[in-house]
Amino acid sequence: MITLHTVAELRAAVTAARNTGKLIGLVPTMGNLHSGHVALVTEMRERADFVVASIFVNPLQFGPNEDLDSYPRTLAADQEKLQQAGCDLLFAPSVAEVYPNGPSLQTRISVPGVSEGLCGAKRPGHFEGVATVVSKLFNLVQPDVAIFGQKDYQQLAVIRAMVRDLNMPIEIIGAATVRAEDGLALSSRNGYLTPEQRQVAPVIQRVLQDIASAIRGGERRFESLTEKGDQQLSTAGLRLDYLEVCQASSLRPATSQDRDLVILVAAFLGTTRLIDNLHLDLDQPV
Repeated sequence: MITLHTVAELRAAVTAARNTGKLIGLVPTMGNLHSGHVALVTEMRERADFVVASIFVNPLQFGPNEDLDSYPRTLAADQEKLQQAGCDLLFAPSVAEVYPNGPSLQTRISVPGVSEGLCGAKRPGHFEGVATVVSKLFNLVQPDVAIFGQKDYQQLAVIRAMVRDLNMPIEIIGAATVRAEDGLALSSRNGYLTPEQRQVAPVIQRVLQDIASAIRGGERRFESLTEKGDQQLSTAGLRLDYLEVCQASSLRPATSQDRDLVILVAAFLGTTRLIDNLHLDLDQPV
């Protein structure tokens, strides 16, 4: 695996691979890699001939009171994990390389609709920052296929909408969420949890499972289900940010007629904000 830090080096390396007929795959990350990220690279290794991973902590997607400065940066450990997973090229640019005129003067991409509720409502500007940096990476690498984890369900929906609306010739893969044995979705921010909080955190997935079971059983009073879930989380010591049942593709609030659903949650455990979701297709057998 080679590690490159400039746009010029990246373009030259990817062009050389493409000129030999290789299918190009991209795995965008912010680093501090865990088993979930490794699974993305492993899956991409099966789909593409030349696997590019990026590590970039993107300032555009962090709010003024969020953890940009403290976000873990672990390049050496990340390089080792990527190499073991079969990555061919790591692009690890500086902020100045990605935003040469500074983030404040960067042209930005807004994706209406799917970006506006849930995390989009709670973190203004977040998905504009995500769409902007992902579009830049797509333009730099020009991948045939790119992969994103389903844990960030709304992010995946935003990227799919952007690719569709802007006619980008890229296949977008949504990879299943990788979880710890107790059900907690793997996240770089899990490292912020104290040992005691880490024992509590799996309640998030249990609440999602309880709601899904009730819906499969015929319950359609979604507001009642989410209120009960809020109580469960609060009793366990979490502070709810949102808990909603949505239509899976549009992310609009679900109605009793919808069959393809996703239950999405964000909650604070101490100062750490955790997200998770559960996709529920009522037309598929359990």
